[in-house]
Amino acid sequence: MGEQPIYTTKAHVFQIDPSTKKKWLPASSQAISVSFYYDSTRKTYRIISVDGSKAVINSTITPNMTFTKTSGKFGQWSDARAGTVYGLGFSSEADLSKFMEKFKEVKELTRQYHNGEAPVNPAPPPSLSHRHQRQHGTCSARDPPPPQSAGES
Repeated sequence: MGEQPIYTTKAHVFQIDPSTKKKWLPASSQAISVSFYYDSTRKTYRIISVDGSKAVINSTITPNMTFTKTSGKFGQWSDARAGTVYGLGFSSEADLSKFMEKFKEVKELTRQYHNGEAPVNPAPPPSLSHRHQRQHGTCSARDPPPPQSAGES
């Protein structure tokens, strides 16, 4: 079956400035789709976001990743494989909360697969309602909070 989207939302995408590691650089000029994908062959999950024809996020979820809420509508995670920190600005706290829940769920499933355990709740089949939800509104997260270091919560 290959890789299938399992959850999609809209957010402004940022990456940490690689030279200073202290400020955010916008990776998108507007809120764009950010999706969790599940690869049933490899038993892996990725977060993917494309702005036009450019992939701005391609992050494979690992058991040791953490998504941190840094303000009411902004969160971040570090991807050691990609060598960057991603930040997402959402249009509402509810959208951020839903993304955080999905990140936690996917991380736990990844941990179970990594440890050879049978997943308690395997990935659901793709749903049009999830893929096409939140096609409205724009995000007010043009000025995200400063990045937090990996040790901060």
